[in-house]
Amino acid sequence: MDVRIQKIRKFREFLLKQIEGLSAEQLNKIPEGYSNNIIWNIGHLICSQQSLCYFRSGLTIKVDDKYYSPYKTFTKPDGFIDEQEIAIIKNLLLTTIDDWQLDYANNIFNNYSASEGILKVYGVELSTIEDAIEFLLYHEGFHSGYIISLIHLVK
Repeated sequence: MDVRIQKIRKFREFLLKQIEGLSAEQLNKIPEGYSNNIIWNIGHLICSQQSLCYFRSGLTIKVDDKYYSPYKTFTKPDGFIDEQEIAIIKNLLLTTIDDWQLDYANNIFNNYSASEGILKVYGVELSTIEDAIEFLLYHEGFHSGYIISLIHLVK
């Protein structure tokens, strides 16, 4: 079991506890001056992990496109996410980690291609799955902080 992936799982478990009890309206609310909301950020974490690990390795992502494309970098929430969809997104937040941990242990991320685009904004280049995991630790922490800030604004 990779310790780094377990740390990402802990971030996600923490986030799920933090948003527990928030309504669909609160999870969808975009506070004034912000461009996204809590549920978009949760979906973005799923999308980023799928993109940086599976897509960049030439593998099929493990989630339906409706839980991927709307949450890509530079997108914004484009509608209300209802309770049923929220439950699915919350579930995916952890099940994608379980799949990833197993796939990583089985060494399926062999054909990794270097990243371009948004990662240059962060000043990093990811050339291996190891680079992606290290970056995702940072990325999860960054968005966790953003989500915590949003929680305070929607309560």
